[in-house]
Amino acid sequence: MGRHRTDEFDGGYRAQEPAPRRRAARGRGRVLVPLAGAVALAVLLGVAAFVIFNRDHDCSAGKLALRVVATPDIQPALNKIAGTYNKALHSIDSRCVEVTVTKEGAARTAGALAAGKAAADLWVADSSLVVGRLRSDPAGAALPEPSGSAALSPVVLVTAQSTADKLSASLQPSWAGMIAAANVANPDGPGKKVRVLALDPEKNSAGLAALLAAAGSAKKAKQDKALVGALKELSGQVVSDPGALLASLTVKSGSKVPVGVASEQSIYTHNAKKPDAQVVPLYPAEGTYNLDYPMLVLAKDPEVRKAAAAFQKELTTDSAQRTLRDQGFRTPDGKGGDVLAKGKGFVSTLPRPLAAPDVKTVASMAQTWSRLNLGSRLLTLLDVSGTMALPVPGTQLTRMQAISRIATEGLSLFPADSEIGVWAFSTHLDGQGKDWREMVSVGPLSETTDGRLRKEALATQLATVQAKATGDTGLNDTLKAAYTEMTKSYQEDKINTVLVLTDGAGNDDPDGGVGNAEILSFLKKTYNPKRPVSILLIAFGPDAPKGKKQMDALAKATGGEAYIAENILQVRDFFLQGMERRLCAPKCDG
Repeated sequence: MGRHRTDEFDGGYRAQEPAPRRRAARGRGRVLVPLAGAVALAVLLGVAAFVIFNRDHDCSAGKLALRVVATPDIQPALNKIAGTYNKALHSIDSRCVEVTVTKEGAARTAGALAAGKAAADLWVADSSLVVGRLRSDPAGAALPEPSGSAALSPVVLVTAQSTADKLSASLQPSWAGMIAAANVANPDGPGKKVRVLALDPEKNSAGLAALLAAAGSAKKAKQDKALVGALKELSGQVVSDPGALLASLTVKSGSKVPVGVASEQSIYTHNAKKPDAQVVPLYPAEGTYNLDYPMLVLAKDPEVRKAAAAFQKELTTDSAQRTLRDQGFRTPDGKGGDVLAKGKGFVSTLPRPLAAPDVKTVASMAQTWSRLNLGSRLLTLLDVSGTMALPVPGTQLTRMQAISRIATEGLSLFPADSEIGVWAFSTHLDGQGKDWREMVSVGPLSETTDGRLRKEALATQLATVQAKATGDTGLNDTLKAAYTEMTKSYQEDKINTVLVLTDGAGNDDPDGGVGNAEILSFLKKTYNPKRPVSILLIAFGPDAPKGKKQMDALAKATGGEAYIAENILQVRDFFLQGMERRLCAPKCDG
């Protein structure tokens, strides 16, 4: 019998034919070689990735603090971004960056920087307007230029959603419309139905941006006097906080529809917090300025500067930009998120931006606001001489009645915190040799005097004053006494003025008294440009032009102005022009 098959297989058969098992063994060898290489490569790549990860997230040398100061509106969004950033353990030279974001108003931070006391490595202001103005000042000249923008938010008009339809019949959204509605010298304009509220431009960048936009619109339309009238009115309707302004829009107070200014983002924030008191943005037809949230690296330490640059880069990531959009901001390219939906009153595209104002324009507007916002201290001298009893041609009024109405019209332009008093003047008016009599003492209109408000006392005196039939003018004696009194009682925080209301600037005084040359010499000698008391003269009546030369001389001696009124309502313009001189005093004539 032959061998078993297994024996044959173990015998000579192998020499004649390669066994399948050996071929299989050679196949596994070819596979294992590249597999081993791949494993080795993966290990090397893993090690490299581990090294790179630990190099970028190496906290072995401790923490590196980055102090960010941001305006209150954007601080919550930046704080959220910083929290995520800190958890990711970003490191600079083996120190993990720890970002803290504190909130502070831009004006306050700017003041601290000017004083060299700001504790910030990275400052995120709300507007380049603030930064540019600070850098133009010697105290901030060493500050670096902004290194980018964190977000955008247009400055717009705003009103309550419940009154928006009612408003549309009285005011079309525009900066020109805002000026017309706020102009105190245009009581028959849209201001009859609209009350304009302002954000304090000294504390809020949106308020400053709104004033700049409105001023640009007014100047383009050559409405400078209307601008002054509006600014004067707005100074008495100013709100320091955007939240308070927006909340006040939904509170019913009187018949006028309230309108304010705010950033688009602050409107979103208000509506998110107060769903039962919604407000809506009104986009100005002329375009607007944007809050652009410029970033300034203030740190001196090289490592902290690197950390600031790294965090700024983080703000450009998709995740960070989404966070900003979710909180009502637009990203620097103008893109808004779903929260700025058309159905909520917003527009999807960025409103047309106005050309950025230069630093000089910004400084000028800030100065304009500051000076117009000063209180008023006014002593009015009212002519009651015999000629004031004469009739005014073409009317049924005497000169006295006309002048009294002019006084009432003019004084009505002054806010309640103004200090005003009235003297009457004519020869021997208050005893022999004294040509003036105090009708109402100078003091706050809201103050009580002799049992009633000074404002009411003034109105009563002006309505009942009578001309002295036998009296001459006695202007110079009165003017000297009044100017001496106002100079002696000068108040730094107010505009101090002597107002003369007369039918002419003549000085009829049979007893002599102070002559024309003497009063001019006295005024020039007494006038102090560091403590200016100006004279404003308004004359009304057919004899007024005869005294214009003397009127001009008296006014010029004190940096004031003289006017001849052709009608009673014209006095509004004269008072506004007098207010305009606040902007240039004491160098109004070059």
